[in-house]
Amino acid sequence: MTKKPLILITNDDGINAPGLRKLISLVKNLGEVIVIGSEYAMSGMAHAVTIQNPLRVRVVTEEPDYKEFLTTGTPADNIKLGKHRLSERLPDLILSGINHGSNAAINIIYSGTMGAVLEGTIDGIPSIGFSLDDFSHDADFSHVDEYILAIIKKVLNDGLPKEICLNVNFPKISNKPIKGIKVCRQADARWVEEFEERKDPHGRSYFWLAGRYENGDKRNDTDEKALADNYVSVVPSHTDFTAHNYVDKLNFSL
Repeated sequence: MTKKPLILITNDDGINAPGLRKLISLVKNLGEVIVIGSEYAMSGMAHAVTIQNPLRVRVVTEEPDYKEFLTTGTPADNIKLGKHRLSERLPDLILSGINHGSNAAINIIYSGTMGAVLEGTIDGIPSIGFSLDDFSHDADFSHVDEYILAIIKKVLNDGLPKEICLNVNFPKISNKPIKGIKVCRQADARWVEEFEERKDPHGRSYFWLAGRYENGDKRNDTDEKALADNYVSVVPSHTDFTAHNYVDKLNFSL
């Protein structure tokens, strides 16, 4: 008999986040599922890994074809643990999310959700990150089911090319139905940082990261444009950071 696909799931909002629970409920019957969640929220951790503290792991649930672990690690730690210690074989698919908040455009480089996805991609495992453009803890995920299942089933059937993962973002729920899925490029948008200086109760200064998000990219084929038009955006993302079109143009003469 063919083995059921092994699906490894994590997120960056913590093990009790509603987005993670939603994703688990959608895929629990698609194969053997291992969930590895962090004890605390890990938003903004990107691809950080734990190297100066012990990683602690506790079994939360163990059922036929379903296991759940709680860790003190980051999302990337969780995938490393899942690949090398908490499963008997390499996963067939890695999923991360559903994140509370968009990971479109430049957000991918800060995202713990996508850090976990990229960690899976390094070992050639098809990996997908799911995010919703709503930062609320009580965000409504009821409109994403059919799209998540369609994307997962396609990747399970067809796989993904080497070093390629998918960054999937959903628009916030509205009174209008989602129009469909668009495969896009990453928008050229960025965060403009501002640090607010504040005082703690003892009168000591500290800084709080604030700022605003600016999207000056007017192209029609970006993830930000798709979300604004009420489409699901899917960006194929690459672990190779090389600017290939610049390699032959860059010369140093000493």
